[in-house]
Amino acid sequence: MRTIVYVDGFNLYYGAVKGTPYKWLDLGALFRGLLSAQNHITAIKYYTAIVSPRPNDPSIPIRQMAYLNAIKAYVPGLSITRGHYLNSVVNMMLETPINGQRFARVHKTEEKGSDVNLALHMLNDAWRNEYDCAAVVSNDSDLSEAMRIVKVELRKKIMLIVPGDPAVRRPSAQLRRYANKTMSIPVAALAASQLPNPIPGTTIHKPAGW
Repeated sequence: MRTIVYVDGFNLYYGAVKGTPYKWLDLGALFRGLLSAQNHITAIKYYTAIVSPRPNDPSIPIRQMAYLNAIKAYVPGLSITRGHYLNSVVNMMLETPINGQRFARVHKTEEKGSDVNLALHMLNDAWRNEYDCAAVVSNDSDLSEAMRIVKVELRKKIMLIVPGDPAVRRPSAQLRRYANKTMSIPVAALAASQLPNPIPGTTIHKPAGW
């Protein structure tokens, strides 16, 4: 069964990887281990945006680029599609007023484009009959209509892979509705799917602290 894996990079990071020692993640090994032997993975499509330096962490984009370069060099059939970040300063209401102050000015970062790009590519690939099964790595309910079209109208199978502990991060009901099967990503699977350091034939190293 021809299978393309569509990875919402930020959903994967914040749902399953952040705060663990398994950030140097080999996506090829991970999905080969999670999916059935019937799933022949023909491509892994990774969607993300380049983060901006933060006052308390100016090297965050350097670490991110090291990882993107690593998976691109090491994982066969992997492509990366970039969205973009919007940074702004906005007034937001405090849940509990402080000294009578109800609002605070905060730096707000929004990642734009990844979910739209993922949905469009999944639909386009289905219309072009590029796969029999789409493995969607996300828990973003905005993808539900694209999944509906792929399953109901284009008659493709959908595997929903939800990043994170299912006891803490419940799968989106809208996404589960259109998935043939839903699974989570166990921590043991992350631990068993780490990239080599350095990446063979390159000078790409795992970032310090990872």
